[in-house]
Amino acid sequence: MEWLTTPFEVTFVQRALWAGILVSAICAPAGTWVVLRGMAFLGDAMSHGLLPGVALAALFGGNLLVGAVASAAVMTAGVTALGRIPRLSQDTGIGLLFVGMLSLGVIIVSRSQSFAVDLTGFLFGDVLAVRKQDLFVLAAALLAALVVSVLGHRAFLALTFDSRKAQTLGLRPRLTHAVLLGLLGLAIVASFHIVGTLLVLGLLIAPPAAALPWARGVRGVMLLAALLGVTATFGGLLLSWHLGTAAGATVSALAVSVFFLSHLASGLRHRRAPSPQPLLPPLKSTEGSPRRSS
Repeated sequence: MEWLTTPFEVTFVQRALWAGILVSAICAPAGTWVVLRGMAFLGDAMSHGLLPGVALAALFGGNLLVGAVASAAVMTAGVTALGRIPRLSQDTGIGLLFVGMLSLGVIIVSRSQSFAVDLTGFLFGDVLAVRKQDLFVLAAALLAALVVSVLGHRAFLALTFDSRKAQTLGLRPRLTHAVLLGLLGLAIVASFHIVGTLLVLGLLIAPPAAALPWARGVRGVMLLAALLGVTATFGGLLLSWHLGTAAGATVSALAVSVFFLSHLASGLRHRRAPSPQPLLPPLKSTEGSPRRSS
C-alpha cells in the first residue's frame, strides 16, 4: 500500500496530481468535440501555433501565458478566416497556419542564444514544477470551459452531426465553429505549461477516444474522458516516481496506452456478443469537416 501512497505524500507531487486532474477536466469537453469532428490535426496545429507568442514573451521577459493566449487568438482567427475561402479546404488552411506559426516561432527562438532550456520546457513541460498559483489559473480555465460547454452544447452538437440543420435552426454554424476553436484554444493554453505542447494532445485526444466505444452519448464521452484522464495522471505520476521517468511524458504515454487497451477490450466484447446500437451517429466525414448522421 505504501507503494501507492508514498509519492503523493510529497507536496510537489500532490500539486502535480491536482494539476493533472484539472487539465483532464478542461481537456475532456474540448477533446470530445475534437475526436467527434476528426479535428486532431487542428489540435496539433493549435498547440504548436503557440510557439511565436511564447517565444516573444520569453524573449522580452513577459508572461508566457499571455503570449500563448495571443498566439491562440491569432490561430483561431486565422483558421476561421481561411475556412471561409471557397476553394481552400480547411485542412489546407490549418496546415499553412501550422507551418507558418511554427516557422515564425523557430525564427524568434533562433534570435536568442539562451532559449534552449525554455523551449524544452515549452515542448515537454514539467508537471512536477506546478505552483499553487498555476492551480488557480487551471481552476478558472475549467470554470470557463464548463460555462462555454454548457451554453454551447446544443450548437456544438448540431454543428458536429448536421451543419445544415444547425443553419436551419439559426444556430450560426460559423460563429459556433469559432467558439469551438476558442474552447480548444483555452484547453491548450491552460495546459501547455503543465504537460508541454507536444504532450498536451495526450490528455486532449486519448481519453475521449478511449471513452468513445463505451459511452452512450456525448456527455457520457466527456465524463468518462475526464475520469480516464485523471486515472492516467495518477498512474503516470506513480510510475514516474518509482521508475524515475519524465512525469509529463509518462502521463501522456499511459493515456495513449489506455486508448489502445480500451479499443482492444471493445473489440473482444464485440466478438463475444453483438453490442447495442450506439446513440452516437456514425462518423465518416473527413478531418475538420462537420459530421452528419446517417
